[in-house]
Amino acid sequence: MPSPTFVEHRFLVPLSHKEPDGEKIEVFAREVRSDRDRPWLLYLNGGPGFPAPRVNGDEGWLRRALDDYRVLLLDQRGTGRSTPLNRHTLTSLGPYLEHFRADSIVRDAELIRHTLVGDEPWSVLGQSFGGYCTVTYLSIAPEGLREAIITGGLPGVQADADAVYRQLYPVVAAKIAAHYERFPGDYDQVRRIVQYLRGREVRLPGGRVLTADAFRLLGNLLGASTGSRQLHYLVEDPFCARQLSDAFLVQVERELSWASMSPIYALLHEATYAQNGVTGWSAERVRAEFPDLDFLGEMIYPWMFDNDPWLRPFRGLAHDLAQRHWPALYDLDRLRANEVPVAAAIYADDMYIARDLSLSTAELIRGLRPWLTSDYGHDGLRVSNGVVLDRLLRLLA
Repeated sequence: MPSPTFVEHRFLVPLSHKEPDGEKIEVFAREVRSDRDRPWLLYLNGGPGFPAPRVNGDEGWLRRALDDYRVLLLDQRGTGRSTPLNRHTLTSLGPYLEHFRADSIVRDAELIRHTLVGDEPWSVLGQSFGGYCTVTYLSIAPEGLREAIITGGLPGVQADADAVYRQLYPVVAAKIAAHYERFPGDYDQVRRIVQYLRGREVRLPGGRVLTADAFRLLGNLLGASTGSRQLHYLVEDPFCARQLSDAFLVQVERELSWASMSPIYALLHEATYAQNGVTGWSAERVRAEFPDLDFLGEMIYPWMFDNDPWLRPFRGLAHDLAQRHWPALYDLDRLRANEVPVAAAIYADDMYIARDLSLSTAELIRGLRPWLTSDYGHDGLRVSNGVVLDRLLRLLA
């Protein structure tokens, strides 16, 4: 296949879609197309708070997509080359952040669709949080969709954050057990590291205090297909002259940057689970029901805003948002009456998306065709060389 063409697009959208003539922000998107004209496929990335992937055009899933579509990679509002939302532009603007949930992302997409294709519907592919956005799309603007494809991203549309974490913590525990079975020597090594951290203050090169709990956040690696081996390599030789080595600390800092790289992610992660309610630091509260975990997963905790210098400026805002009442994102009646063709990959051992809640949502959305698989994990779209996307497209055929 010839090298694809890349085209950059910029769109002005309202900060608040309830005030279309009010403050505007810019949203960036990158079009990727082959040599022939094809219908549009909007790609919604995981997150919240992370831009679309910067692709070369040779990625397996993208090559498969370009067989049938021209792809639009959206930098969701506040991310990438869209109007930035970071520690330099955001301080105590709690109401401002209300406009960065999935409903606003979908309304941005609708304005972009009308600009590019007029009244014609387009297709959408949502990965992880992008799947949450896709279900929101089905709830508030299904007329804009020709079809919807979801990979590792069916939300529990009738569940709150507590219910999500009560399903995810046991999956984290199972991943830890599988890791120790694969690398039994890591069990004692992890305890040596934790004991060392409990006895002294250790700072990472960027100034963050590496507490025992901060170290446990490395468990987030276990949700990726190669994450267990990455974690093993990280902890296999951490000491030098009875101290944690500089090389170890540099690697740890790199792996822990996933939250501090994006304040949207850190501040709104739990809000993605909020359905007409308050989250109240759900991950921290529910963790008390699972006290013996050596590692933690994709959770945000209040203490992260204390010991991470990149997140510390947002500490007060984070506590305010944890007590904010968030409106529902999903219209259950519309989902039950859905007429848009939908196919979704549900990963049986997904550490980031609660499988049973995904299955319940798959039953609720009328006509959704699910594919429950243990062949791939949460990153299946990226690592399967196009297999996952091809399977879902065949389900829609």
